[in-house]
Amino acid sequence: MSESAAGSIYERIGGVETINKVVDSFYRHMSLLPQAQTIRAMHGDGLIAMKSVLKKYLTEQTGGPDLYSSEKGHPPMLQRHQAFPIDNYAADVWMECMDLALSEHVADADVRTQLHAKIRSLADMMRNTK
Repeated sequence: MSESAAGSIYERIGGVETINKVVDSFYRHMSLLPQAQTIRAMHGDGLIAMKSVLKKYLTEQTGGPDLYSSEKGHPPMLQRHQAFPIDNYAADVWMECMDLALSEHVADADVRTQLHAKIRSLADMMRNTK
């Protein structure tokens, strides 16, 4: 059963405003948490482009406008991340940063759980080393 636009996670969390807040908080946590410094370093010095890509990706993955695929095509996420060693610890810390951001900006626990599951699937898929 597909979500209608009004019932999409994107709409239920507050659309672009919430996506922007989540992504900004995610990168703030990544910069502040000591355990996240290795994965933060993978993102380079400037985060403007990285934030933009993640905002577009999350917008599309939550049922919002097709901002990511219209610009970058089908997301070959594994290929784009192969240059970075992503082990279980890195994926888990990445997810920890995302969960902190979600808890700050997504009030509805059911929606937060659904969004966590979608994003956790992405984090698990990115693992490419032990």
